[in-house]
Amino acid sequence: MKKTLDLRERQFNQRAHVALQDVAEELTRINGVMQITNPVEQLSPDYFLVNTNSTTQPEVLEHFLKDSFQKHELITDFEVGIYDCTTDRLRYGMSLSTRNNDKTPAPTADWIKTDKYPYYFGIRFPQQREYLAGDLQGWIWSSGLVLVAVCFFAYALFVILRQKQLSEIQRDFINNMTHELQTPISTIRIAADVLQTPAITTQPERHKRYVQIVQEEILRLQRQVEMVLNMAKAERKKLAMQVEWLDAHEVISAMLRPHQHKVQVQLTASAPYVHADRIHFGNLLNNLVDNAIKYSPADAVVSIRTYDRAESLVLAVRDQGMGIAPEHQKKIFEKFYRVPYGNVHNVKGFGIGLSYVQQIVKAHRWKLELDSALGEGSEFRVIIPKHQKP
Repeated sequence: MKKTLDLRERQFNQRAHVALQDVAEELTRINGVMQITNPVEQLSPDYFLVNTNSTTQPEVLEHFLKDSFQKHELITDFEVGIYDCTTDRLRYGMSLSTRNNDKTPAPTADWIKTDKYPYYFGIRFPQQREYLAGDLQGWIWSSGLVLVAVCFFAYALFVILRQKQLSEIQRDFINNMTHELQTPISTIRIAADVLQTPAITTQPERHKRYVQIVQEEILRLQRQVEMVLNMAKAERKKLAMQVEWLDAHEVISAMLRPHQHKVQVQLTASAPYVHADRIHFGNLLNNLVDNAIKYSPADAVVSIRTYDRAESLVLAVRDQGMGIAPEHQKKIFEKFYRVPYGNVHNVKGFGIGLSYVQQIVKAHRWKLELDSALGEGSEFRVIIPKHQKP
């Protein structure tokens, strides 16, 4: 559009230059003076001076200007001023048009003058930009239509790519969920087969161990199903909350008993009471600890701490894994998102654990922080405002 406008402006200036040169030739012919070479000078985009080498009658000048402008298809408004060398000012300021015969006085006090010529007149095109824009109206409409078409195409492309991404996420989620659910089910089936054998009744310790395995796997399966259901409720903003006063240290100690050989605990917060939902607080801790253990080496110890920060209690869970790159740190809280590690798939999961943690944090109006660097592990911190227990 800009190039087209510049081109139209050059064409307008060229036509105006040729038309004014024709007017200058006509004036020199009827005044019987010597013809001048290059009588037209452009001082600004919309202002021209024309050397006439003799006095000029306004009526004659108007006639020649209109005829020449119409001949060269300059159908626009213009203003004319004739220089008077005796008073050193432009006189006879008049506003004219090639569209009609209207004429109104126009001020010429601020027009540029020159000392090069004793006799000349000036021409201004005050509506040059509007005239050129009017010529481009068709281009503007067509460009607008093209822009609208491009916007629709970009939106359609965005929707298609988004649907493709969601389809891939759904496929990965189903694959991971199938694996996660099949593992405890297979373990329970094997344990049930063993418990059905007659010989197991004569081995009390072995019988007790297999019963314990079944109970642990059922609890694991129950937690997985509850996490998926709770995420669905959180998406519909129907996360059920039964807030009560809890001793965070007591809940943490109870939740960490099954992992006591894999975790290092430092509970140093001075006031451990929190106003929270017991089930969701436990699920939050379970998800953070499970993630920390899964992403740490087999012989690594996960650190769980509580400490004071201003008017808040901080629950920090640090792992010794490979860490999270900065470009993935904001995305890991999105549902189903899992950090890509090339062709390494040694850690299974639904990809909803951290999303669920964030939903719990938001529901309690707490804050969630992440401190991670590649090769240095990750630390998740839950900032819980302190409350005075009644």
